[in-house]
Amino acid sequence: MYKNILMPIDGSPCSEQAVRHGLELAKALSAKVHFLYVLENPAQAIWITPESVPYGLELLEDLKRVGEEAVGKALNLAREMGVEATGEVKEGLPVPTIVEESARHDLLVMGTHGRTGLDKLLLGSVTEGVLHRTKTPTLVVRCR
Repeated sequence: MYKNILMPIDGSPCSEQAVRHGLELAKALSAKVHFLYVLENPAQAIWITPESVPYGLELLEDLKRVGEEAVGKALNLAREMGVEATGEVKEGLPVPTIVEESARHDLLVMGTHGRTGLDKLLLGSVTEGVLHRTKTPTLVVRCR
């Protein structure tokens, strides 16, 4: 039924819980997994002056390194569990990038913190944004 599973990750403990859950499911189904870390360019989110450009580029490189480490950690866990997996760091806006990638998979597995109230308003929810836009069946892992 599900042979290609997409697992967006962000390196957080919540994301790691979702990865473990998704990998257990993938192993049971003999499915392949693709990990996706979406790197949002900080230049798009904050105001950058000409003087701060070198720092912005350094920040972007640091963020890429964090993404690559998260993907590497997830790939190692998949290998340990005997699940075939690939992974990538892709630059873009998280929700549309995940939705676009999800169209090429049978199942999407994501974690959520389950924020409510002011936290939800201020921090938003990538998972909720994806749920409202994707047509791919989605398993949401509520984190402790």
